[in-house]
Amino acid sequence: MHKKCFCCFLSEEEQSKARNKGEKNKNKDYPWEIYTSKELLRATNNFHQDHKIGEGGFGSVYWGRTSKGVEIAVKRLKTMTAKAEMEFAVEVEVLGRVRHKNLLGLRGFYAGGDERLIVYDFMPNQSLLTHLHGHLSSNCLLDWPKRINIAIGAAEGLAYLHHEANPHIIHRDIKASNVLLDLEFQAKVADFGFAKLIPEGVSHLTTRVKGTLGYLAPEYAMWGKVSESCDVYSFGILLLEIVSAKKPIEKLPGGVKRDIVQWVTPYFQKGAFNHIADSKLKGKFDLDQLKSVVMIALRCTDGSPEKRPSMAEVVDWLKGAAGKRRREVTPSLSLGNGDDEVDDDDYGEITPYQSKLKMASTDSDRHKRR
Repeated sequence: MHKKCFCCFLSEEEQSKARNKGEKNKNKDYPWEIYTSKELLRATNNFHQDHKIGEGGFGSVYWGRTSKGVEIAVKRLKTMTAKAEMEFAVEVEVLGRVRHKNLLGLRGFYAGGDERLIVYDFMPNQSLLTHLHGHLSSNCLLDWPKRINIAIGAAEGLAYLHHEANPHIIHRDIKASNVLLDLEFQAKVADFGFAKLIPEGVSHLTTRVKGTLGYLAPEYAMWGKVSESCDVYSFGILLLEIVSAKKPIEKLPGGVKRDIVQWVTPYFQKGAFNHIADSKLKGKFDLDQLKSVVMIALRCTDGSPEKRPSMAEVVDWLKGAAGKRRREVTPSLSLGNGDDEVDDDDYGEITPYQSKLKMASTDSDRHKRR
């Protein structure tokens, strides 16, 4: 992985061409622009506080408008530490490799002196976090169909990284704040600063733990073993968060912490799915779809990485759920008799069994840890 800036990606001649009048570099391997600092200062009004739209571990994100009238988002690294430089280089390299409708698009970057700036497409509907837990949560702009569509879109973006990108890519920081929403509420997976490229034939890597508490797979949090299944676990947490609007970890009286899987499991065992749905939906959701999504999420968050599905399977299952086609995706959890106003006739078909869904064998299967 490169540790330097744009000189690692383009020759001086290519840099000069890309800068010329701000026009896009036409080389198909580098379909983005290299901006000047003057352009980005002008676009963001000198990174004015009023233009700030986000804050991350390594920097802030600002809204801007180019001289051509295009709205952009600019991530500005706070300080030029070795870690910040690495995150910048990783993100530019990874986003320079991938193109997918459910991945946040890289418009360009600037690297000069101690300044590192990454320019993205602007997402007018902000992040999933904002809608589930932030200042837009009370508006409940995410109805049930939008939530299902967002889940499918984010899953497709991840499946692309795991199965189609070459080399395959592990995101390592899947969470609500890293799923952005465009004008039509289509999901865009963002923030690739922690991403890992997986060489051909390698099933997993051992590395320093990065990511966010509440989303980390247990084998990764404890031993630093990272594979595609770690992203699958994080996505399972995200799925539960999408349908319930519960945070991944909540504090209980007495300082006790409970994660979202611990919270949802008793309801699942009782068949009390209505208690899982976000109360702000006011009952306006498809119960069969809710059942399917919760069961998919619990498969994704299985404590054993080898029992988790691939993201390709998850996409297939979610699309099946959206189309109201029943899929055999029940996790290995037993259901109780239901004492929370549950109609036994509605849930009688749900029994514990192993998934019988078989995906077609592909080259990507070699990368999944078994």
